[in-house]
Amino acid sequence: MSERLTKDTFKDKVFDFEKHTEWKYEGELPAIIDFYADWCGPCKMVAPVLDELAAKYEGKLKVYKVNTDEEPELSAMFQIQSIPTIFFVPKEGEPRFALGALPKKELERAITEVLGVV
Repeated sequence: MSERLTKDTFKDKVFDFEKHTEWKYEGELPAIIDFYADWCGPCKMVAPVLDELAAKYEGKLKVYKVNTDEEPELSAMFQIQSIPTIFFVPKEGEPRFALGALPKKELERAITEVLGVV
């Protein structure tokens, strides 16, 4: 199951942007972060797919959700202009992002190719 993040839990589990200026992932597993809003149709389409992938890759991958309406500071920091925006966060290196409701096959390909999860 995916986990909702607030500003404080984001700093603990993903990146403490108040302590660091350069990207430093805090997590132990690669992650997907879904920036979404409750009113967004495409976000509602991708949410069950992300929950399914969270269950499929449990123990290998974390799936987080950030509500852009409730966490405007996080949205601004990552310059989220359209939703859904999905961040793929490998254990090492910079995160990559994708815009829009990606189909399950595309999400699984990114999990394998970007995050190195099999």
